Amino acid sequence: MSNVVIGFIGLGIMGKPMARNLLKAGYSLVVHNRSRSAVDELSKDGAQPATSSKEVAERSQIIITMLPDSPDVEIVYAGESGIFSGVKSDSLLIDMSSISPVVARKLAAEAEKRGCDMVDAPVSGGEAGAIGATLSIMIGGKASAVERAMPIFQTLGKNIVHVGEAGAGQVAKAANQMVVGTTIAIIGEALVLAAKAGVDPVKVRQALLGGFAQSKVLEAHGQKMLNRDFNPGFRIRLHEKDMKIALATGSEYGVPLMVTSVVGQMMTAMKGMGNGDLDHSALVKFVEELAKEELSMNR
Repeated sequence: MSNVVIGFIGLGIMGKPMARNLLKAGYSLVVHNRSRSAVDELSKDGAQPATSSKEVAERSQIIITMLPDSPDVEIVYAGESGIFSGVKSDSLLIDMSSISPVVARKLAAEAEKRGCDMVDAPVSGGEAGAIGATLSIMIGGKASAVERAMPIFQTLGKNIVHVGEAGAGQVAKAANQMVVGTTIAIIGEALVLAAKAGVDPVKVRQALLGGFAQSKVLEAHGQKMLNRDFNPGFRIRLHEKDMKIALATGSEYGVPLMVTSVVGQMMTAMKGMGNGDLDHSALVKFVEELAKEELSMNR
């Protein structure tokens, strides 16, 4: 393994297992997180703790960020004691958060002024993909920077696609979240319809898995709905944020995203009902509430 030191900032549901996989692969890691417990946990696995984003940048050649939203990413990079205040020229910056393509392009331009390469590399696959190192990684940035980052991406994921220049990865992620979110919503509607009509939703899902309606979302999230397992692999409030990014991007380029808009509003309603920290498969609860029908494995 190379002597390169990787900095990792953001050790949440996704970031912590991703950082752990880099440690398992033999990389040296310097880590920082807003709450200390995850840092302490990874320190036991061999990571070195840092007290600020600036310190991470000073001690690393490659820096990975995995943060909740665009404002968080902007603060971590450009804020006081941020990455840009400590970064060395020729560093490689990899933002794996899901954020606005506009912000991604702005930060890449700022990195270039400091003699650094920056790529946006948002991921899909949820907590299970992060743990199993099977993430789908959508990358925007210069080909030379992507090539430099590729061994890291290969440690973290399986389906790795260089989509285009800076911001392109974030556009691809917005498209991904549109497809996943709207699919979860329609699966919820379909299963609740089956239940309210007196038909076993377990068997309906089984039937759908054999035809054109088959999808990973139906397989995984449909089962979570039936199991009433809404422990967060990906939180509704974060998916709502991604839908807003998609809608803003659609507005910017004049693309009407009507289905995305409706499902985004369903997510906003769930957040308003106090369900924002549930898994996005819990979107079915919104349909159940309106239909006055709750799914059950035992009908």
